[in-house]
This record gives sequence, C-alpha cells and structure tokens, in this order.
Amino acid sequence: MSFLMILKNIAALGTAATGLLALIKPTAIYGFTGLEAMGPRGISEIRAIFGGLFIAVGVAPYVFGEQAFRILGFGYLGIAVVRLISIFLDRSTASSNLISLAIEIVFGVILILK
Repeated sequence: MSFLMILKNIAALGTAATGLLALIKPTAIYGFTGLEAMGPRGISEIRAIFGGLFIAVGVAPYVFGEQAFRILGFGYLGIAVVRLISIFLDRSTASSNLISLAIEIVFGVILILK
C-alpha cells in the first residue's frame, strides 16, 4: 500500500469516526462546530447529518471502490470553499473554524489525488 493510499484511508476512516462520535455522543459536536442541539429534534438532526452522513461517506470507498475516495475529496473541497466564503462574509475567524478549513483542504487534496 502506497503512502498516499494510507493517507486516503486515514481521511476516510477519520470521516467515519467523526460520524460515529456524532452518532454516539451528539453533544460532543458543539466542541468543534459551535452547534448546540435545542431538544430532541436537534439531537436527532446532529445524529442524522453529522453521524449518518459522515459514516456513510467515510465508508463509501470501502463499498464502492477507489473512485469514492475522489468523490469524498471533492465534497471536502466544496465544504472548504463555502467555509472560506463564510469566514469572510460572517467574520467567523474562530480557531475551530480555521482548523476545520485546514483539515477540509488537506483531506480534500489527499483524497482527490491519483
């Protein structure tokens, strides 16, 4: 296994692990997103989006093959572009936002490389 493939696996498994954390302990999401669930409906939404979606896209490369790594990477880069726009429009320069941006760019680039 190449070094790049090891990095791709770390990114995909890290995505799935983030989803698993959100599913099991949705209140932990506040620490790195600033989002706080207001009641059972909010908890359900965190479990579904941050949990279900992140788990699904994180394991997708192991179900659908190597092309899914690139799709996951494209998703991360899309999130990074919108986050960067938001940082300027909303003046949201919290360190957690900048860290998220860096991770999204790094994961995105790693995942789209051949």
